[in-house]
Amino acid sequence: MNISKAEQRTLHALARGGKIVLERDDRGHLIDAECLTREGWRLEDCDLILFKKMRRRGFVASKGGGPYHVTRQGLVAMRPQLDNRVTAKRW
Repeated sequence: MNISKAEQRTLHALARGGKIVLERDDRGHLIDAECLTREGWRLEDCDLILFKKMRRRGFVASKGGGPYHVTRQGLVAMRPQLDNRVTAKRW
């Protein structure tokens, strides 16, 4: 399956224990999505458009209203990668 580099980096961060946290407005509409690694770093590549694309493809899911994590389908879709810390910023 073909997925973009930004999707690869985000899925690898999620597979290593990261999460996607959503920000909503007063009416409950999505404003922003940010990917946080398990160390607390924020990925710049992950935005609302990328999040919606990965959710539509079934690569990420949420359980019980919590943050989004990688699914089994997302793990199968990604390719091996050495490290993705280069594009992360400290939160």
